[in-house]
Amino acid sequence: MDNIYETRRLLDEYLLFHYGSATEVLPWAEGPQQALGFAARSVHELLDRTQLPAQALDLGCAVGRSSFELAALGWQVRGMDFSHRFVQAAEALKQGPLPYRRWEQGHVYTDLSAQAPQGWQAGGLSFFQGDAMHLPQDLGPVDLVHAANLLCRLSQPQLLLQRLPDLLRSGGQLLLTTPCTWLAEFTPPQHWPQGSTQDWLKAALGADFELELERDLPFVIREHARKYQWSVAWGTRWRRR
Repeated sequence: MDNIYETRRLLDEYLLFHYGSATEVLPWAEGPQQALGFAARSVHELLDRTQLPAQALDLGCAVGRSSFELAALGWQVRGMDFSHRFVQAAEALKQGPLPYRRWEQGHVYTDLSAQAPQGWQAGGLSFFQGDAMHLPQDLGPVDLVHAANLLCRLSQPQLLLQRLPDLLRSGGQLLLTTPCTWLAEFTPPQHWPQGSTQDWLKAALGADFELELERDLPFVIREHARKYQWSVAWGTRWRRR
């Protein structure tokens, strides 16, 4: 299967999802405004801010917005994504604005520009291409792992779950979100949870992590001017025992 996340269309869609203004993403006043800004909210609504910033890993970082948000809070962040094109875009945003196109309909596009949020520190943020199911053995331990909407895009998500305890130091935070959208084109059905995703994760992580926080995190992805994806991720914060 070709990686759709290497296409120009998905790159543009995710740059808008991560960096578009509210009116650029959703000009409809009657639309789900509370679902905007998910890449930033998955950090700010789940993070325990009482923990002093240290080393963080952002798995499935896409085009990098959550990584930039963590870096602006003082964390030393490494963002990783499977898509070479996404990682290249995130690195480019460290240097300045990045032009992209918003699809309107048919052959009609609007030129826009993505820009990283203010406050992040040069030298405290890097991006690399990698596979969340086969992470380098020398990666970690760190003090925070952020993995937003990644699990149900992995062919064998249990491989990441098995690695998570080794990635985090005792007392470290795991910020994990999932919309529980299991699709055969990404994850073979034999690797789907047998029951609910929530029960599956509690069983898989419970021995090594304490579940501290659960929160519903709606998000909206604009496909074109009149078509949107609205979903609700299960947002969680886990503490490494």
